[in-house]
Amino acid sequence: MASTTLPAGLLDALRQAGRVVFLTGSGVSAESGVPTFRDALTGLWARFQPAELATPEAFQRDPQLVWDWYRERRRQVAAVAPNPAHHAIAALEARLPETLLVTQNVDGLHQRAGSADAVEFHGNLFTNRCRACGHAAPQADPELAAPPACPDCGERMGPGVVWFGEAIPAQALERAWRGASEADMLLAIGTSGLVTPAAALPEVARQGGALVVEVNLQSTPLSAQADFVVTGPAALTLPALAAALDDILP
Repeated sequence: MASTTLPAGLLDALRQAGRVVFLTGSGVSAESGVPTFRDALTGLWARFQPAELATPEAFQRDPQLVWDWYRERRRQVAAVAPNPAHHAIAALEARLPETLLVTQNVDGLHQRAGSADAVEFHGNLFTNRCRACGHAAPQADPELAAPPACPDCGERMGPGVVWFGEAIPAQALERAWRGASEADMLLAIGTSGLVTPAAALPEVARQGGALVVEVNLQSTPLSAQADFVVTGPAALTLPALAAALDDILP
């Protein structure tokens, strides 16, 4: 593995942090080969925009079309594996005294890497949710051909993700806000800093006195406010951080 230079003082600050929040975005999963939500669609889907399909109105208008697109996304995710960044976050969670993982990703790769309690801000591709009554259930089979009927009310269930025009699940929002406000350090990893309300979490942490660390390939709106900026692929920089922390912790 190529060497990675970490900012001076970051390791000591992380070692002294009692409560650490990880906030991850699409950049983390992109390193596993998962297309980001705003990547151009290809093949049969090239004539659509993601924002045209990821809405309650689109599902109501043509549920099979929306279902087929999400079935393709499930196939893509099922074909990839967690990368070293996912595994490093799980290792840091196990090593640090108190952590919270908040992810904007819907692919479940954190869980597959060993993170037991991810707060999924935007839901999960491998669950289904009934918009009529709220019933939710996992869906292990990425090839399910049509939207299943809700066992509670009989309406069609759609993908268990947060669509445009829908609110972040209240429990996820409350846990993320509380965790950020009580944190000693927040690491924003692979996130653009543009998608609200997740983009506000670093500022919530700063207002509570936490140090903010940005890990990204390039500068974002958060960079100027971050206490530490780590530039490079998360799959390289986070394992380096975890290994260096192991070297200094008893």
